[in-house]
Amino acid sequence: MSAIADTWQSGDPYERYVGRWSRKVAPRFIAWLGLPAGCTVVDVGCGTGALCEAILDHAKPARVIGVEPSDGFRETAAARLRGRAELRAGSAQSIPLRDGEADAVLSALVLNFVPDPAAGVVEMARVAHGGGTVAAYVWDYAGRMDLMRRFWDAAAELDPAAASLDEGVRFPLCTPDALGALFAGAGLRDIAQTAIDVDTTFADLDDYWLPFTGGQGPAPSYAMSLSEGARGRLRERLRERLPTRPDGSIALVARALAIRGRRQAAAPPNAKSRPGAAASSDFV
Repeated sequence: MSAIADTWQSGDPYERYVGRWSRKVAPRFIAWLGLPAGCTVVDVGCGTGALCEAILDHAKPARVIGVEPSDGFRETAAARLRGRAELRAGSAQSIPLRDGEADAVLSALVLNFVPDPAAGVVEMARVAHGGGTVAAYVWDYAGRMDLMRRFWDAAAELDPAAASLDEGVRFPLCTPDALGALFAGAGLRDIAQTAIDVDTTFADLDDYWLPFTGGQGPAPSYAMSLSEGARGRLRERLRERLPTRPDGSIALVARALAIRGRRQAAAPPNAKSRPGAAASSDFV
């Protein structure tokens, strides 16, 4: 099996695939963070603007800055946000902001696609001031990100080589333990984690399947790499495997794994360093 590109360039196909579900997670993520009014917030890898929009609608920020490498995604975000946020070209490993410029530096569905996630979190922490928040969420690919989990399970039944392309295999970072180690390794303190589940109900099989034909992300890229016949067989296997209600709708769950920490405040002159607080978790 040849490598499948992690294509993230076109805003509209991304929205149909996972953007619409990230928009349901983002407000709950913001509520969990409890951002103070009047803060400056940076959204790293802002994509089509789901997290920026949630910050603007569910917090009371003074300033929101979205950083995104994809021109196509920034264009979609600009159309949705209508000037309410600043949008800049940049990436998680090269954020175009000064040291300590933000009260909170956040990312949504980004860290597992960063070439060096550890460097990315260190860069996010650089932009936060002392005591500022650094936080992120990613999909629970190996567990309850059902729309992808069901896809890859069906694909591997028909094509065992597809198992190596499964995000649950490729992105071991997307577990509570790995995320906690990543944030601790960046020197963050007061680390806490939680899971955010949202319903992903599809009207019918077409509503579920069509986003996989948009070519945005690993699973859609794989689907579109198949011959027409192989793609049709995968669609029929999904028809057999998906939990379909009598009315034809398909009810699934998307789980996001969220984590937050704080950049250590600068110690006063001559102060002795002390260890950070123990991490907490809402996972059971």
